[in-house]
Amino acid sequence: MDPSPDAAATPARPSLGTLLREWGRIGCLGFGGPPTHIAMFRELCVEKRGWITAHEFEDAIAACNLLPGPASTQLSIYCAWRLRGRPGALVGGLAFIVPGLVAVLALSALFLAGSPPQWVRAAGAGAGAAVAAVAVHVGVGLLPASWRRAKAVSRPRWSLYLAAGVAGAATLGPWLVLLLIACGLVEVAARAAGPAGGAGTRRPAVTPMPVTPVPVSPAPVLALAAGAVAGGGLLALAWVALKVGLLSYGGGFVIIPLMQADAVDHYHWMTASQFLNAVSLGQVTPGPVVHTVAAVGYAAAGVGGGLLAAAVAFTPSFLFVVLGGPRFDRLRDNTRMRTFLDGAGPAALGAILGSAIPLVRALHEPWQFVVLAGAALLLLVARRGVVLTLFTAGAVGVVVVAAGATLPA
Repeated sequence: MDPSPDAAATPARPSLGTLLREWGRIGCLGFGGPPTHIAMFRELCVEKRGWITAHEFEDAIAACNLLPGPASTQLSIYCAWRLRGRPGALVGGLAFIVPGLVAVLALSALFLAGSPPQWVRAAGAGAGAAVAAVAVHVGVGLLPASWRRAKAVSRPRWSLYLAAGVAGAATLGPWLVLLLIACGLVEVAARAAGPAGGAGTRRPAVTPMPVTPVPVSPAPVLALAAGAVAGGGLLALAWVALKVGLLSYGGGFVIIPLMQADAVDHYHWMTASQFLNAVSLGQVTPGPVVHTVAAVGYAAAGVGGGLLAAAVAFTPSFLFVVLGGPRFDRLRDNTRMRTFLDGAGPAALGAILGSAIPLVRALHEPWQFVVLAGAALLLLVARRGVVLTLFTAGAVGVVVVAAGATLPA
């Protein structure tokens, strides 16, 4: 693999205690979903501490977007694994997941039986209005390193991959993963066509490694388990959570209709109104959107059900990274995989930018667009932090709704 501009000496590895503290901080303050999580992990691991290079961080984003399951959770586990191996993956992943899980279960116990208080919904509507600006902020932060890397690819092709990612995030939903794969394969084919297929510096030849692929298709497991869960109970809850953990391609919001069909229509653990309350709890708490499955588990079987649902839903993410991480690390020196990520990487970056489009379309009230504009100014012009911006937007939502503005339906 040819040296990259950011291939500097790696700083000393952080201790497990440092991982627990820093990943726990992001788990406590990571409001706003994947765009916020990516921004916070990049700020910590790439910009402030230099533990991971910008090049590798972009690779990690691309790889995590290609795996089933919550991508930002897998990114947190991967970054921790990269620094401290399997113990680090366990400590870092749990530190990131547990704060939001505790918050969701506590709020479920308080509010699931009725409607969340108005101030909770108002804070969620305000902070949610700012998330599209966070997505743009994340993408803009990743652009320079990706553009420098494009010298080894082809800047016209890089631009096409980026544009495809933007368009795909705005239109394809859960099928976005197929677009990312397609961009990687196009780059492999273009590079294989010879010097005319690429621009800039050609990579030196590297002997491809024999690699045993890790099977990630959930279909056989799903088929075997389907007949065992028809009767409901804890086994059915575990089945629903497993589907959430394995099928949430394209972002955590993909699993919302999946959970609604099971929790409301099939197993009748919740009414439709209660399910909407559960989704709102997932939006106003830190951590991944997949935490909503813990609220479903709470409705099905109390605190134990919430813990079971969360454990089952997040276990695949740990397994994918812990078992596949060492192989992925070696594949960074494999010519074909390196080329594949050269195409999938800018497409994943485009998908981050493009995610702002459906986020903006989800806004309904005029005051939310004002909050969005203010958040964009704070992040992109005033250079304020993501956490401060989201808390400010949430506070504005509370004040505006208290003054008589309408909450989004």
